[in-house]
Amino acid sequence: MLGGTFDPVHLGHLRTALELRAALSLDGVHMIPAAQPPLRDRPQVTAEKRLELLRLGIGDTPGLAADPCELEREGPSFSVQTLESLRERYGHEARIVMALGHDAFLKLANWHNPERIFALAHLVVVERPDHEAPLPEALQALIEGREVEHGDVLMAKPQGRLLRLSLPSRMAISATFVRHSLMQGKSVRYLLPPAVEERIQAQRLYRAV
Repeated sequence: MLGGTFDPVHLGHLRTALELRAALSLDGVHMIPAAQPPLRDRPQVTAEKRLELLRLGIGDTPGLAADPCELEREGPSFSVQTLESLRERYGHEARIVMALGHDAFLKLANWHNPERIFALAHLVVVERPDHEAPLPEALQALIEGREVEHGDVLMAKPQGRLLRLSLPSRMAISATFVRHSLMQGKSVRYLLPPAVEERIQAQRLYRAV
């Protein structure tokens, strides 16, 4: 599971999903747009449109799938509810991994029912070169005794462990930068998949009001 606002999906998101699948030998990666992110402002573009762009970006890439499960629920998009639905879908013995960036990881202790996340899945933190902040005390307490150093140790159990992972490309593309560039009429070439850029331009998304 790789969740996020995908506002909009960019090449950093997609490359991360590919490298994550390869690094952990995953059967597949569910890329799940949040309908209503609980700890962020409501995205400028609707969840349905962000899902449409995500599907365009993924195209026919093997092993990646745009999963609309959070759009099918009402209320805030809590990750623990998404993991519960994935656990029901795949059963108790499946190895389920939730991946998130280091910046989101730093706020994990403030998420809805964070302890239950580890009862449902493993957590993989995708390290970024520009994120080296110390961990808050509440987060340290939450992850105490869970961290492992290798993917094979992580995948030896269905859930409950934490792995910090540096991926090869470490693409630090910011969706905020992409949105600001679009609002200012600047080029976003080589930041977005061509099909996503074409749809955004055709529908005049992320333009200044």
